[in-house]
Amino acid sequence: MTRIIFLGPPGAGKGTQAKTLAQHWGVPHISTGDILREAIKEQTPLGIKAKSYVDTGQLVPSQLVQDMVSERLQKADTSSGWILDGFPRTVEQAIFLDNLLQEMNQKGAMVINLDVPDDVVVGRLLSRGRKDDTEEVIRRRLEIYRSETTPLIDYYGDRKQLVVINGNQSPSEVNSNLKDLIISC
Repeated sequence: MTRIIFLGPPGAGKGTQAKTLAQHWGVPHISTGDILREAIKEQTPLGIKAKSYVDTGQLVPSQLVQDMVSERLQKADTSSGWILDGFPRTVEQAIFLDNLLQEMNQKGAMVINLDVPDDVVVGRLLSRGRKDDTEEVIRRRLEIYRSETTPLIDYYGDRKQLVVINGNQSPSEVNSNLKDLIISC
């Protein structure tokens, strides 16, 4: 059963790899951004709550994101596995997820950190050509990511769940490494 949590900085290729692997193994790719957009679009009770934050430019509170992830992981299409992208982002969320998976009798998720040097990430994100992707903004996002995620990487490393993959390769090379890793586990 495929249960994977992707970690990595913005621009590391998490979304690309998660989508490709999800299609390959026939499991859902669960992105917190997608969950949020879908809940708002469908006007679910959680989506209505989230919309009030999004409309005012605020971050959606962690508890609300956790509730949405919990709801999504309990849908029928996740019974044969799933790939999480963008969650957890903090140790608090990781503990929540561990407890949720234990309650759901779904232990043993593999945590993959796509490791990419900051200069490569900056180059990738600048090449997308988005107006808000200036080098200064990207480097600040990386600082925030590192400060929030380093404890998360330590958390999963201490639990022997973390595998680091070199994300500074072509997407096809990264994908091949990921498939080899997952098959070997």
